[in-house]
Amino acid sequence: MQSGAPESGQPLLSISGVTVRFGGIVALDGVSFDVHRGEICALIGPNGAGKSTLFNCLSRLYVCDSGTIAWNGQLLNKLPRHRMAGLGIGRTFQNLALFKTMTVRENVLVGCHSQHHAGFLRNAFRLPGVAQVEAQAAAKADELIEFLGLQAEAQRVVGDLPFGTQKRVELARALASQPQLLLLDEPACGLNHEELHILGEMIRDIRDRLKVTVLLVEHHMGLVMGISDRVVALNFGKKIAEGTPAQVRQHPEVIRAYLGETEEKK
Repeated sequence: MQSGAPESGQPLLSISGVTVRFGGIVALDGVSFDVHRGEICALIGPNGAGKSTLFNCLSRLYVCDSGTIAWNGQLLNKLPRHRMAGLGIGRTFQNLALFKTMTVRENVLVGCHSQHHAGFLRNAFRLPGVAQVEAQAAAKADELIEFLGLQAEAQRVVGDLPFGTQKRVELARALASQPQLLLLDEPACGLNHEELHILGEMIRDIRDRLKVTVLLVEHHMGLVMGISDRVVALNFGKKIAEGTPAQVRQHPEVIRAYLGETEEKK
């Protein structure tokens, strides 16, 4: 188990001068920041600040108009989308992207098999090594199901489960690909107070026990300030603040973005 303190050295992810335009709208305007190994970094900002656009650039769903995104020192801008799964970047979505008619265990196994690029052909023709790959995937799925407290629901159809449980299933599936970096898109959305507390503990455990670096987009400031090592704030596509939760919380630009200009005292 690691200490939880971010590692020094070359950043795991380096975003430099990233700009994205949609017609005449500038969604991201020269955004730059790094994510270091072993940290929990949060990306915050009001609606329309550019957070989801940046996540979609990291997943290669969107292409930057300018700037660079480097992963372990390798530029991602020109990388084909189909190679993203094998890089070590996992993601969850604000709107759940699960196979609702499959069981919890089957959904997690999908994430496990995403690591084996030749999985379809191997299984179709029963090529050597299939049994070993399947056994490894099954063991990994069971490990993650236990880690996220899903043993009782493992054989249940996902569509029949409460929303908060489905969120944990999606988290397990994202971790099944054994990512170095986990992108969490609004993980607290739709959760109640008890589920929020559990989520915060899970994210810390993912970083500390699984040694996975975490970058999350989140509106729930209690969660962000409670678990993050560093916070990056965006507004209207620009970075307006970066630092520890305490530093960003007190930053005048952040206060202005969330609360608006305060009236001058008479």
